[in-house]
Amino acid sequence: MTRVAYLVSDYHAPSHTFVRREIAALRALEVDVVAYSVQRGNSASAAAEHLLGRSPFAYLAALVSNLCAGPGRFISAWWLATRHRAPGVRALIWSQFHFVEAMLLARLMHRARVTHLHSHFANSGATVALIASRYARIPWSLTLHGISETDYPAGMLLADKIERSTFVACASFFMRAQAMRIVAQHHWAKMSVVRCGVDLASLPQPAPHSEDGPARIICVGRLSPEKGYLGLLDALAAIAAEDLEFELLIVGDGPLAGEVRAKASEMGLCDRVDFVGALPESETLAAIAQADILVLPSLMEGLPVVLVEAMAMGRPVLASRVAGIPELVEQGGGGYLFTPSDQSDLLRGLRMLISDRSHWQGMGLAGRTKVEEEFQIQRSGLRMKRLFDGEKLS
Repeated sequence: MTRVAYLVSDYHAPSHTFVRREIAALRALEVDVVAYSVQRGNSASAAAEHLLGRSPFAYLAALVSNLCAGPGRFISAWWLATRHRAPGVRALIWSQFHFVEAMLLARLMHRARVTHLHSHFANSGATVALIASRYARIPWSLTLHGISETDYPAGMLLADKIERSTFVACASFFMRAQAMRIVAQHHWAKMSVVRCGVDLASLPQPAPHSEDGPARIICVGRLSPEKGYLGLLDALAAIAAEDLEFELLIVGDGPLAGEVRAKASEMGLCDRVDFVGALPESETLAAIAQADILVLPSLMEGLPVVLVEAMAMGRPVLASRVAGIPELVEQGGGGYLFTPSDQSDLLRGLRMLISDRSHWQGMGLAGRTKVEEEFQIQRSGLRMKRLFDGEKLS
């Protein structure tokens, strides 16, 4: 009987909601799934076993036990950990930490009788999973999400991960193309597109669109440079100068929070922009349901689940034409697209959405239809099940 283990860097993180949804969908299909997290989550949650934050004895016991049970496999896994890394002494040191985590994971999986290991994101967590699968001699697979996984240092290790995997699920055709370009053609057949889906039944009831008064805009995402918030504020300042009414709710936190707040003050937008920080999943979805428009001004993305959620609730969206986003948002369908870094194009999109409310309902219906056809979690769960069963998907 197949028993699948999922490993992510932080299982309990709000940004990993889609992983928990995928696992729930698989379990609904009677796939036996056990979840592991590199980071320790809230002590009140036991949804996933964690690797970090244990006593030194736990790691020592895993190392000794695994060495005694399979010295050849132990040395092979250590050698893989030592080689599968970025150059430099620091990376070498971190590779040894990854090896220790992998040995603990392998021991936990052995106890749980896991037969397949899967990772989301080609990051250090996936490196730990890859090493653990080498020792445990079980198949390993991964899901690729965004362009950051092709950046240094993850990008220089990505080809090796793909080559060692049994299959690769890609959140978008764009990401599959990025994977295809760095490996030999005979590896292409193992790559399939599996969307990060949403559970339509669990989403809150959207509020009616406002017929007058300020347009209610929401942005959800980490306050970091690649998310494009500073450019958005410039565009909104121009919109305000045109006497178009709006109010903006920003949900999220991050390293650029202070600069974004200062920018809003500098542009005279403090009375129009509300910063609420990071919110739990339920509160974030409720906030999207109360908005008229969701804007995603990113300079770099994968295919953000928040766009799928907003469109599922009938919210028209404005998003950058980058990576996998055009696979979800059709120009004039579920919303508008703008060319990333083109401030005038962003401004045009904002102006069209805010000034003409007659298109909101039609865009919302088109967006909802798109999600129903391609981005439901039940569909994604079924595709993952077929992959775990050894099928090849088109």
